[in-house]
Amino acid sequence: MILRRARREDVPAIVALFQEDFFGAERESPKGAPLPDSYAAAFDAIDRNPDVELMVAEDAGRVIGGLQLTVLTYLSFRGGRAGLIENVHVAASHRNRGVGRALMERALARAREKGCARVQLTTNKARADARRFYERLGFQATHEGMKRTLP
Repeated sequence: MILRRARREDVPAIVALFQEDFFGAERESPKGAPLPDSYAAAFDAIDRNPDVELMVAEDAGRVIGGLQLTVLTYLSFRGGRAGLIENVHVAASHRNRGVGRALMERALARAREKGCARVQLTTNKARADARRFYERLGFQATHEGMKRTLP
């Protein structure tokens, strides 16, 4: 398995990981449909931003997992930095094989390198397995997350 920075040509495979999931199947483009240009535009914006890293795990030339690490700078915490981990996905065929752990450990190392004092993430309350996974990695549910869709 290789862990690396995502490339533009990985976008369809990354979106396919999102589509495997119940939540992603509802919010992403339908499986098999051509991807709208908005995915490539989003990738380009992410790739240009030095505070955002899109990582993938590759096995035998196939993207089998990925995540996004965003480094945020706060005025609080004495102008501290924190990593925000989002969109953690591992192909169903490769779960429970250490792929997610390897991606998370890589993200934690990159956050440390970028001067982050902490890392945070959210997970949907319906994802009990994901919550257990993050807890095994040392994450604690210290806050109640909230979201609002904007019109």
